[in-house]
Amino acid sequence: MILFLASRPVVPGPSRPASRSVVPRPSRPASRSVVPRPSRPASRPGAAPAPPRRRRSPLAPYRRLFAVPGALAFTLAALVGRLPGSMLGVSTVLMIATVRDSYALAGAVSATGVAVTAVAGPLLGRLVDRYGQARVAVPAVLVFVAGATAMVLCVHFGAPAWALFCCAAGSSGVPSLGAMTRARWAALHRDDPAARHTAASFEQVVDEVCFMAGPALAMVLCTAVLPEAGLVAAAALLLTGTLLFAAQRRTEPPPEPHTARGRVLLTPALRVVLLTFLATGAVFGSMEVATVAAVGSYGGSTASSAVLALQAAGSCAAGLVFGALPPRGTAGGRLVAGVAAMALAVLPLLTAHNLATLAPLLFLAGMATAPTMITGMTLVHRLLPSARLNEGMTTVYTGLLIGISTGAAVGGWTVDHLAPTSAYLTPATAAALAFAIAWSGRGCLRAPLRSVPQAHGSEGRP
Repeated sequence: MILFLASRPVVPGPSRPASRSVVPRPSRPASRSVVPRPSRPASRPGAAPAPPRRRRSPLAPYRRLFAVPGALAFTLAALVGRLPGSMLGVSTVLMIATVRDSYALAGAVSATGVAVTAVAGPLLGRLVDRYGQARVAVPAVLVFVAGATAMVLCVHFGAPAWALFCCAAGSSGVPSLGAMTRARWAALHRDDPAARHTAASFEQVVDEVCFMAGPALAMVLCTAVLPEAGLVAAAALLLTGTLLFAAQRRTEPPPEPHTARGRVLLTPALRVVLLTFLATGAVFGSMEVATVAAVGSYGGSTASSAVLALQAAGSCAAGLVFGALPPRGTAGGRLVAGVAAMALAVLPLLTAHNLATLAPLLFLAGMATAPTMITGMTLVHRLLPSARLNEGMTTVYTGLLIGISTGAAVGGWTVDHLAPTSAYLTPATAAALAFAIAWSGRGCLRAPLRSVPQAHGSEGRP
């Protein structure tokens, strides 16, 4: 027994503790600290780059646009020349009405200019496509300046009324800098649909800013300086901006002298866009008249410019957001949805009864404007080859201009024959008509997008 107990710690006892302390225990902590634990923390930082994408600035797409050399230069030059576009009509009407004391004559002369522009605009666009922007825009703006100068002299020195109509016709061939800037963006980002979408949104915001600031500037010049000051300033700005824009030759799209024959309106989908823009222009023109009448009926006629600016501000805000987000669905579907939103947004204006309710409703109504216009111009770009792009965009914008003039005339008749608070019936009706046109032509808006390369020989832009 004593020998048996003494033999246990000598042989088995020391061998077991030695095996536990030397072999397994040091090896396990080493394996845990060296292999698994460092590898798990290393995998977590590897999956962390997702949050920076969520924190990306919404202005990043716009900064990307102007990273292209020469983009900022032609944009600023065009801005100088695009501001007068919204000054011309107001300046002409105020000048003639003040000096000749006849709003009827002023309206007739202005309507003559719009009618001639409807014919000359698409023709100038076709010439720009064929011979280049600078070769057409510079002579055209010189002709316009000559006609505007003659108009000012005829009004100032009391020329016969027929001379005013001749001057209006002679000064209506205004080069469309808006269409030419869009053509430059399309050429610079020919293979980048996301950048073209952002550029179209930015251009719509510029349009809204010009239409918000131009009439106010013209009114101040014509009433506080001289009746002729508005038209003189508009002509000077248009000449300066066009010359500066034409000087930016490195971003100018190359002309395509061998353009396809035929009229751009032979494309069914483009006719749908044109008619939709025609009705949409009627919404804009009648909305301006209705707002001035409604604000006047509330006893705050001096605030009409500020209230109208809210509509443009809503469009600017929506345009910036729309351009920063990737487009969803088809362009035709977005156009129908935008026109539907515009028609719905106008209806609450019929219930406004004071400035406190009218102002926010106008801001909301303006938010449907920019996405609709942006999508319409996107469709024009997709429907036509680059050789007809300026002509197509000018044609569509001419339809918008005719719609604005027609809507203003019909809106004025509504204000005269109905209560000022009922003046929003005209834009509501025009918006419903725009939706009906877009909805009935939604099939045409989809089909040509798949057949553009075969029908027009384009390079198949997405």
